[in-house]
Amino acid sequence: MHVLVMGGTHHVGRALVEVALRRGDTVTTLNRGQSRPPAPGVEALVADRTDPASVRRALGERSWDAVIDTWAWAPSAVRDSAWLLADRARHYGYVSSRGVHAWPWPAGADESAPLVAGDPGSQDGSDYAAAKRGAEMAVIEAFGERALLSRAGMILGPYEDVGRIPWWLRRLERGGPVLAPGPAGAALQYIDAIDLAAWMLAAAERGIGGTFNVAGPAGHTTIGDLLTTASQVIGSDAELVWAPAELLEREGFPLGMEFGLRYPGNPCPTGIHDADVSAALAAGLILRPLRETLADTWAWLRREGDPAPRSDTPSPAQWFDPAQEQHVLELVRPRRTS
Repeated sequence: MHVLVMGGTHHVGRALVEVALRRGDTVTTLNRGQSRPPAPGVEALVADRTDPASVRRALGERSWDAVIDTWAWAPSAVRDSAWLLADRARHYGYVSSRGVHAWPWPAGADESAPLVAGDPGSQDGSDYAAAKRGAEMAVIEAFGERALLSRAGMILGPYEDVGRIPWWLRRLERGGPVLAPGPAGAALQYIDAIDLAAWMLAAAERGIGGTFNVAGPAGHTTIGDLLTTASQVIGSDAELVWAPAELLEREGFPLGMEFGLRYPGNPCPTGIHDADVSAALAAGLILRPLRETLADTWAWLRREGDPAPRSDTPSPAQWFDPAQEQHVLELVRPRRTS
């Protein structure tokens, strides 16, 4: 296909470009041109998404088989791009989020669960959930049944820049006793950015539209599986010391919140890691093994170094205090006296 990726330099956008090239697609990207240089073989268009005239000039009168958009801020940018391309693209895929569902998320919820309010014309991107929902509405208005909304769960894998797995891999690399957010058997749902990209491109090629929760099935893995496998992948001798969620909550230590295992005042939230993803699986979503996801992430970190902190996401330095980790470790396993 001829694919236009709106974005294409970070996390899911970069994964989309990589997978599309691997598939043999012809790839064009559109972004501000202020991050990393385009991958070899990619046509890079430069525009400011918040400036409709800039986008129109960059895109010209061209057409594409598929557009995939990763925008996460003011919905008006998605609205303008979608309407501009409505008659020039066969398919428009939007990387949305399960965050568009109204909190608290019910256990086992599918795509029909209640949604937050959104405004496709809003120029305010400060509320992530409302912005993503507004963008969804904009894509549907412009493309109708030709729109694909991928409500991704927690996104892991190479190029992650939101401070989850890269931070944990570095923490495990240092070794020693490592405080871990318990219980170890707590279920996790996630989607590898590479798997998400592959599914969205295949869906575009097949003309699949609609709305899908996109993640692994409930019970697919646990936090214990994740951190134990991560230790094995990097060859760490770290000792995982599991702290109960109630203890972390009582001590005001946010460990575990980066995975959505708990939230302030709610050590055991329901619904976040048990979504019904049967529709995406029936539509061809394929998941690669956890070990492969972690190995690819580790290889990327070693090759390129840690990603620069994002301005819209708290950095680990803001929420992780080594002294507090040591304090909680001593509460979990008091020193033995001889």
